[in-house]
Amino acid sequence: MPRTERQFKDIRELKRSQIMDSALHLFAQKGFDSTSINMIAKRAGISKGLIYNYFESKEDLITILIHNGFDKFFTEFDPNNDGVLTDLEFEHFIDKTFEVLKSNLHFWKLYFMVMAQPQVLKLVEKKLMELIIPLLTILSEYYTSKGIENPMAYARFFGAMIDGVCLNYIVDPENFPVEEIKQIIKNKFI
Repeated sequence: MPRTERQFKDIRELKRSQIMDSALHLFAQKGFDSTSINMIAKRAGISKGLIYNYFESKEDLITILIHNGFDKFFTEFDPNNDGVLTDLEFEHFIDKTFEVLKSNLHFWKLYFMVMAQPQVLKLVEKKLMELIIPLLTILSEYYTSKGIENPMAYARFFGAMIDGVCLNYIVDPENFPVEEIKQIIKNKFI
């Protein structure tokens, strides 16, 4: 029996997901420059040519991985999209940040790898800034409402501190006291 349009769509989504998962793992483990399309295809169990049915290039693939990762992550920041961060929403965001950190270690390895390589950062910098600037603005307004002096500096400090926590967790996930640190962050920043 011939496949339905839905079955073809499901197969395409599965193949695309296999490619993205393989690329994420390899980019995070070996770095962008050291990962070839051949390696991604082999890990995904598909032909090299099939990758080009889904992605224009290796650069396109890493760009989509970073964009998708941050789109999912930042939707948790202001869940009702009203531009105002409440204490409850901020606590929710911190919880989700740690949940994503623990559940998707390869993405965070990829993120820090991208940040450390200027030529790769250029591929995703525009999208990253489109997401980060509104987040910093909302966070700064949150701290303004709390009477914090220099709220943008405080918002930037919060972001840098979260990056540091993520980096430390990546280096030593077995021994890093992630739940205790999450509670300290809530106590200090909310």
